[in-house]
Amino acid sequence: MKRILFYAISLFLLNGCKNDAVYFYNSGAIYGTYYHITYESPEGQDFQEAVDLKLAEYNLLFSPFDENSVISKINNNVDVTVDSVFLKCFDKAMEVSRMTDGAFDITIAPLANAWGFGFKNKRKLSEESIDSLVEITGYEKIKYENGKFIKTDLRIMISMSAIAKGYICDLMGDFLRSKGCRNYLVDIGGEVVARGVNAKGRPWRIEIRKPDESASAFDSQRQGIVNLHNKAIATSGNYLNFYIEDGKKYAHTIDPRMGYPVQYSLLSASVIADDCMTADAYATAFMVLGIEKSVELSRIIPGVDVYFVYEDESGDRKVYMSAEIKKYLD
Repeated sequence: MKRILFYAISLFLLNGCKNDAVYFYNSGAIYGTYYHITYESPEGQDFQEAVDLKLAEYNLLFSPFDENSVISKINNNVDVTVDSVFLKCFDKAMEVSRMTDGAFDITIAPLANAWGFGFKNKRKLSEESIDSLVEITGYEKIKYENGKFIKTDLRIMISMSAIAKGYICDLMGDFLRSKGCRNYLVDIGGEVVARGVNAKGRPWRIEIRKPDESASAFDSQRQGIVNLHNKAIATSGNYLNFYIEDGKKYAHTIDPRMGYPVQYSLLSASVIADDCMTADAYATAFMVLGIEKSVELSRIIPGVDVYFVYEDESGDRKVYMSAEIKKYLD
């Protein structure tokens, strides 16, 4: 399936190209969302079939919805051999967990499931049941040692949904480079890797959408535009994935340390980094931490630039940008 439609959204026109390069557009479904990939093919070859095969391979690593995936076997306490691809993502998750004091935590899976944002059915929750789930949550409670995952409690489950989409963007970029592609954009569910230039010979232009609960995924207003060249961007926010129950809003960002969906004034967090795995994980962590702690932490993380949209004490919408991110903005 080929179409010039990006969820992230890549804003460029094929007409008026400055050279005769052939750019291809591939799209489809993966990991519970959609992907859109654009690339300059060195020999005019369309890699759609190979792209789908590669994405299916990564789905068998990270999808908790597939009972045969590596992550499902880990969650079901089945001994499984993991390769360096999976371990790289696991190690990065542990690194970000340590940097954020557990605000980012892949062991959040039981809590996410219970609140209705995971891969199992929502539960009826009480304060006691939430406390019991927090007891089996914590990145220090799982480790990989001597070729095996060791848990302090067999009920511990992991979810890499807040890091794997970004990582798969990186992996697909590696795949395209192996095919000789120097210029490409990979977008999986809004996480984006941009390398080289677009069909007009310019940096890739990516939209940061305005946090708006009333807008659909494909009907949103623009918050800003960033121009990316050999960078990645990920955005996390609570304005799309939420539900209202008994008059109260419950958003998908859950604080793994407390067990409850966050209620902070930070509306969205966009992160630019060299790789999308890093950007994806920190975008989620910042939503858990809130605006003040996120600003403080973002200043000490090397190679990370941020764009936060938040509400001040008066309810007015504000933007915080790191100093370096301004060079990417229109």
